[in-house]
Amino acid sequence: MKITGSKAIVLSLLQEEVDLIFGYPGGAIMPTYDALYDAKDRLRHVLVRHEQGAVHAAEGYARVSGKVGVCLATSGPGATNLVTGIADAMLDSVPLVCITGQVTSSFLGTDAFQEIDILSITAAITKWSCQVTSAEEIPSSIARAFHIAKSGRPGPVLIDITKDAQFGLLEFFYSPCKEQGMQVFPSMKVNSSLVKEAAELINRASKPYLLVGHGVLIAGAEKELLNLAEKAGIPVACTLLGLSAFPTSHPLYMGMLGMHGNYGPNVLTNEADVIVAVGMRFDDRVTGCLKNYAKQAKIIHIEIDDAEINKNVKVTVPFLADAKQALQELLPYIKPKNHPLWLEKFKQCAELEFKEVVEKEIHPSEGHIKMAEVIHSLSAKDDGKAIIVSDVGQHQMVTARYHAFAQTNSHITSGGLGTMGFALPAAIGAKLAAMNRQVIAVIGDGGFQMNIQELGVISQEHLPVKIVILNNQYLGMVRQWQELFFESRYSCTEMHNPDFVKIDEGYGIRARKVVDRLHLNEALDEMLEAKEAYLLEIVVEKQHKVFPMIPSGASVSEVRLK
Repeated sequence: MKITGSKAIVLSLLQEEVDLIFGYPGGAIMPTYDALYDAKDRLRHVLVRHEQGAVHAAEGYARVSGKVGVCLATSGPGATNLVTGIADAMLDSVPLVCITGQVTSSFLGTDAFQEIDILSITAAITKWSCQVTSAEEIPSSIARAFHIAKSGRPGPVLIDITKDAQFGLLEFFYSPCKEQGMQVFPSMKVNSSLVKEAAELINRASKPYLLVGHGVLIAGAEKELLNLAEKAGIPVACTLLGLSAFPTSHPLYMGMLGMHGNYGPNVLTNEADVIVAVGMRFDDRVTGCLKNYAKQAKIIHIEIDDAEINKNVKVTVPFLADAKQALQELLPYIKPKNHPLWLEKFKQCAELEFKEVVEKEIHPSEGHIKMAEVIHSLSAKDDGKAIIVSDVGQHQMVTARYHAFAQTNSHITSGGLGTMGFALPAAIGAKLAAMNRQVIAVIGDGGFQMNIQELGVISQEHLPVKIVILNNQYLGMVRQWQELFFESRYSCTEMHNPDFVKIDEGYGIRARKVVDRLHLNEALDEMLEAKEAYLLEIVVEKQHKVFPMIPSGASVSEVRLK
């Protein structure tokens, strides 16, 4: 019996074990939405309030669940509204399948109503994309899309399906894709000679250093990473997206790398004699000035994407492999060792940073509430076990620095693209992926207003997401740069904000505003104990600056404490 292309889309998604999609209907995708009506008991659709919310929600769902996130949009503006989220997923290696409707194939190229060449627009920010113009192509295109999205280094793919293909008829047959195309980056067998060379470097090192990125979480290699660090006695630091891959309470954990990372992990990079980089890509926020980055070190780079090896930093031993696979191969050759003098250097740096920065941030004696004291208190109250979804800006760096992540895969944020407006919809996806865990979105007043409409999803779906707005009435990170590097010329960064509590109450969501630190702990308790969604707005210091900081273009050894 023949079925329509729109029903084939739904059946193909079910064959890929998809049970949740995010989207927004419109003319060119309407046949597929009609087919969803008959599958609503098997395939849950979450109606977002803007297509950017759909793709960020799909990202949050994929990051927490480990599955491929799926979103639907119509043609024209519906499709173009996905672009920022697709780019975000590409840079942060998030597996997504984005399906867009398109005008009838006979109208292609005529500038028809809501026609847009979305394949050309997204060519640089997808692993693969295709346009489907006949119903018969739908099952194989969807099968290939899922295979490419989740294989090797994950990422987003896009399928653009014309309206007549959705109406067309086909004999439905679905076969999962197993082909290995160029863009898939399949796992490679680890070269045994490289394994022995890397092990020898680690065994002989006096100042070894483990740099941990998002690839460890994607590969599920946390246990192997921990075993390597403990066996070889190597200090560990995480990138922003690598946070929660290694327990923050572990004595070998030294902190976060990067522009606003911890002092020791940054400054001691240029003293390490062997660096083992696992699932990270040496981006500029981690390396600072490349010509001065770790010139003294032998570098072992474990990375699944060959385009990242030797791209920014010349490496000694390249591992083109899945992180879990590579660490499993490496571990038997590693000799037990300790490095007390090297670890002592990290300890001394941590003590200096605590004295100069941390103590006054988490235990202020006077003045306005500080972001760091909020996050420090929140971390203590949730035992570091909540899934924290942060937006982009000062609060993002403070959250990364001061929340103690005690459970793996607990930190979701926009890294490579730095997308303001990410956190609220991503927290929706994260919560739907982990209904049994506390999900807390930490957002600045600027980023919150970029996708504020997604409060409607939280209300309609009855999702107990917790939202903390750290309101400093500024675009805080831009203001910090203006103060430090543009002679305090605060151009277009001060914000006149609405009453966030009233807006939330309008959506039927509990809300509270805190101005005085005397009420901070009580308000945090009330939020965490709430069984339903809750927004807590906390008015924080307006002219706060996040330190340490590596100025743009400076070396990691030039990190500033003030």
